[in-house]
Amino acid sequence: MALTHHLPTPSSTFFPLKPSLNPNHLTSALKFLPPLHSLPSNCFPRRRRRCRTTDSLRCYSSFSNKHNGSKDIVELPLFPLPLVLFPGAILPLQIFEFRYRMMMHTLLQTDLRFGVIYSDTTTGTTDVGCVGEIVKHERLVDDRFFLICKGQERFRVTKLVRTKPYLVAEVNWLEDRPSGDVEEDVDELANEVEIYMKDVIRLSNRLNGKPEKESQDLRRNLFPTPFSFFVGSTFEGAPREQQSLLELEDTVLRLKREKETLKNTLNYLTAASAVKDVFPSSSSSSSSS
Repeated sequence: MALTHHLPTPSSTFFPLKPSLNPNHLTSALKFLPPLHSLPSNCFPRRRRRCRTTDSLRCYSSFSNKHNGSKDIVELPLFPLPLVLFPGAILPLQIFEFRYRMMMHTLLQTDLRFGVIYSDTTTGTTDVGCVGEIVKHERLVDDRFFLICKGQERFRVTKLVRTKPYLVAEVNWLEDRPSGDVEEDVDELANEVEIYMKDVIRLSNRLNGKPEKESQDLRRNLFPTPFSFFVGSTFEGAPREQQSLLELEDTVLRLKREKETLKNTLNYLTAASAVKDVFPSSSSSSSSS
């Protein structure tokens, strides 16, 4: 789905209010590693029965349903941004461009949900995104909006319905399919990813001169699928990798890819920590510069 020709430059349409996911920048290689303990405790759903797609569709009653033999297709306003939103993640935004102020006025009177799709000047615009639900908002005197949004369902754009004043598209919902690897213990894999995350945080804190706190429960009783989205949401400085993770429809494959990324990062941190131990003065002087 080529949406690029219908999009404004992403940086001209919005100003993101950076959430508490910002990493402590050790090097550019670690740019995607935030302090995970700073995430709100209610960012992601606990273990509970998943709503069926047909049930969640009722939340979109303000959009035009396009049945055509399928109840899973709806019309959704789209917001192209140079970032990736995951289900369960929190996204603060400031809206100031006129077309998106118009969109906010409409949403606040009808439905509080819109589609966030990743867009940049190099790769263009993707056709897989995530619904953002407005959970808090503030309208300023100059008609700008401050929003706090939470990621909901993933979707794929199937058809552009309107391009002005903002994009509206037909979308259908994406859900992870059962993994083809029936022998893979997905719960054990999620636990392994959590261990790698803890090790990365521990070494990152050490290299940044922070106290090594006692290991915390990063998974927080999440099922493997929402936990995989949580992990992907922390790779904040690598949006293309995040987009690839968002588009995967297999929890096992997503967790394996995240495990490999964290493993490589841990190897890098281990080497950096060894250098710091051998040359502590040079490490501190280079970090200060």
